[in-house]
Amino acid sequence: AAAMAGEALSRVPDVQIDGDGVFKYVLVRVCGAGAPAKDVVRGHGWAEYHADLFERTAEELARYGLSCECLGGGRLSHRPEERKIHVYGYSVGFGRADHAVTTEKLKAKYPDYEITWADEGY
Repeated sequence: AAAMAGEALSRVPDVQIDGDGVFKYVLVRVCGAGAPAKDVVRGHGWAEYHADLFERTAEELARYGLSCECLGGGRLSHRPEERKIHVYGYSVGFGRADHAVTTEKLKAKYPDYEITWADEGY
């Protein structure tokens, strides 16, 4: 089971965010049976609430036998034409995500971007 969970976990993208705009995001810890957990970032403009993002992520992961917990949320400002992403804010329901962790994940996916974060703002 651990090998299967590890395999499923390795297929879960670290970052899935919209290509442009300002939107909510959640930082989610994904766990599989006996496999080490990993944190992933999900941010989309369609989500009215942080819980919408988390619930959809949990449903997708459950199909692969993975569970998850929400570590917090915030907002992303993604400006692809300027190659910039700014991470800020918090989730009323889940609290503030560790923006430093989110920033590292984003830097791995967007190495040519300037990625900044701040604890201010909503």
